[in-house]
Amino acid sequence: MEITVNRTWRPEMTEDLPVEELAQFVISQEGKPANTEVSISFVDDDEMTRLNEGYRHRQGPTDVLSFECDNLDDDFAADEGADQPYELGDIVIAVDVCERQTALYGTTFAEELELLITHGLLHLCGYDHIEDDEAAIMESREDELLKAWRSRK
Repeated sequence: MEITVNRTWRPEMTEDLPVEELAQFVISQEGKPANTEVSISFVDDDEMTRLNEGYRHRQGPTDVLSFECDNLDDDFAADEGADQPYELGDIVIAVDVCERQTALYGTTFAEELELLITHGLLHLCGYDHIEDDEAAIMESREDELLKAWRSRK
């Protein structure tokens, strides 16, 4: 598994957190192959606003965006493409939004970041929360994964 982390904004906020390890944990728990690749980028509000407005047509920054690469329904990773990387996708996280949400939700920065990474990865794995029933499934899976992750410490 290859996890690329781009700490382009406020690297001191994330450099001591086990970002790569959490991503590997979630990806493996979701049954993705060993040749899976994903990138996680930490950006400022301006960059997140640009991405959010450009791709989702929503104003202002959001906390996390996910951009899927390889088709989730194909057998690329399991069959003839097993020697090739399975590019799950890219996650972009707004560090400052994450920090602001800690006050809003009563979490620590590490807890909020763990949630955003898990949330973004689940989107790449095919989960969504547009419909209420989908949201319940996704939130339950987030809780399950985070509980398992945190119990390992």
